[in-house]
Amino acid sequence: MSDSQYIVSARKYRPTNFKSVVGQKNLTETLKNAIDSGRLAQAYLFCGPRGVGKTSCARIFAKTINCLSPTPDGEACGQCESCRAVDEGNSFNIIELDAASNNSVDDIRNLTDQVRVPPTTGKYRVFIIDEVHMLSQAAFNAFLKTLEEPPSYVIFILATTEKHKVIPTILSRCQIYDFKRITIQDMVEHLQYVASSEGIEADVPSLNVISKKADGAMRDALSIFDQVAASSFGKITYESTIASLNVLDYEFYFRLVETFKAGDVPQALLIYKEIRDRGFDSLFFINGLAAHIRDLMVAFAPQTVTLLEVADDVAARYTEQARSLPVQWHYAAMKLLNACDTEYRVSSNKQFLVELTLIRLCQLLNPPMPPFDRVDSDLTPLRDPADPPQAGTYSSAHTVASPLPENQVHASPTPASEPTKAPEHITSAPPSVTSPSADPSTSAHQPSEPTIPSGTHDSPSVSVTPQSPAPAPSGEGRKTVRGRRKEGQSNVSGKTEITKDSLQRPREKVELSDFLKFWQEYMHRNEDKHILISAMRKGNPEKINEETFRVTVDHPALRQAYDTAMTDLMEYLRDNLHNDFLTLQVDIDTSNVVEMLGPKELLKDILDSNPTIAQFVASIDGELS
Repeated sequence: MSDSQYIVSARKYRPTNFKSVVGQKNLTETLKNAIDSGRLAQAYLFCGPRGVGKTSCARIFAKTINCLSPTPDGEACGQCESCRAVDEGNSFNIIELDAASNNSVDDIRNLTDQVRVPPTTGKYRVFIIDEVHMLSQAAFNAFLKTLEEPPSYVIFILATTEKHKVIPTILSRCQIYDFKRITIQDMVEHLQYVASSEGIEADVPSLNVISKKADGAMRDALSIFDQVAASSFGKITYESTIASLNVLDYEFYFRLVETFKAGDVPQALLIYKEIRDRGFDSLFFINGLAAHIRDLMVAFAPQTVTLLEVADDVAARYTEQARSLPVQWHYAAMKLLNACDTEYRVSSNKQFLVELTLIRLCQLLNPPMPPFDRVDSDLTPLRDPADPPQAGTYSSAHTVASPLPENQVHASPTPASEPTKAPEHITSAPPSVTSPSADPSTSAHQPSEPTIPSGTHDSPSVSVTPQSPAPAPSGEGRKTVRGRRKEGQSNVSGKTEITKDSLQRPREKVELSDFLKFWQEYMHRNEDKHILISAMRKGNPEKINEETFRVTVDHPALRQAYDTAMTDLMEYLRDNLHNDFLTLQVDIDTSNVVEMLGPKELLKDILDSNPTIAQFVASIDGELS
């Protein structure tokens, strides 16, 4: 064991000149130029996140302006009496005050008393006040006059992580320098330098993990580096870093996304169990997965790949996986995970909530078959309904024909004495048209629940409910059978057969003439909706594209009438035109809208257009007010 005292890396490798400051090149160049030109302000405010070099830059600035023989590149020499005193920590020209523990008016008064003492060596006395936002309101006010007009040999440097808490009168008296978060790449390079200086082996992936966990703070990165180095016995690897920091490896997230793509719910739940068995909190997992999906989203487009704060090889993996998914998937997945994060704190069964979220993520590209797709009505499958569905799934979100009223099949029943036959005629009719009820005189001879003869088909059948009297032999008086039927839904045994093709949403081509036909028919059937019918009569529907029609109104009230009846109107049009993707766009014609004038503008307009009234107003010395 070495006899020399161990010094943590955050102190041992603390910057001693502007050149050694990590990640703040533009700011340090500005300070060096100000020193070189002699344009020094009486007060500076250094603000930014923790661990980015605010206090270090303040000390370097104070050391440099008091250096007796600065170098040609604007740095302190480090050899003169003033520089050695600063390095040893016993310089009388640099006074540091922690405002977190010295925030009263008396503390500020003691500070102003020290301002009167001139420097012994060097040109300036520099007062560094750290965490200045912690000063009380009274202390701020007591400090204002001294801060604005200090002696010529005094410079104040205020440092804070919360600039918004500093009162405006202080801010207006300072030059403000905003320190930025240190990038992962800058941290990795500095950690490589520290590792080589300490004789420690460290691979780049492990340093990336350390830098990402530090969240932009170089001091935190150095502290984490020391922790991992101690547990790795001088050889830092990716595996040892993950184990030491208890970080959830991004490999889990890449595997999970693959299960989402495949719709593999069991595997997704098993991966989640593996993560819980490793001791990770479920909320931590959800937030980590959300961050991973966000990284996939920014990796999708070449313009935003630079937003990834990972190593180049990991960025390539993100890009590859992101482009294997539609861009809408990323947005929908982020929305689901955000909802899970919001609901997590109030959920009584947190594990169930997370598992449900994983199931819904698996169903984004692989929606459940009808009618179970109605369970999540707020989720729309991201696959185009026109595309062929994957094996074992249905691409459309349409319910099974039975037992919903709009898809109910009504067949003409047969007397009990005759064998049951399949209906001879099945025609398509609007959902709003219902067959009249059976005559009571005949219903007594009919079974209340006629049965369908069993067949050899494996597909489920739809029950047949009597709605009309028995057909006449001549064909007269035969009633219409209501319901939407597609080819393959009815077989010769009278059994309605539901196949995969019959469950797809209809998407037939719609001509403008057909649209206008059912537009007029809807008006005839809904004459009691006076405002809507008036708007429809005035409207002149026009075809925008294959599935979009537009109608123009001249008043917002008419548009409101459309909005109120839109669901019923579109259901009627879609059913009769056999296209579930029809849309109606309602626009307001603003060409005839009269501009509303205020009282003064209205009077002025009247005077301009009527000389007689204008002459009268002038004769009585009247004026507009």
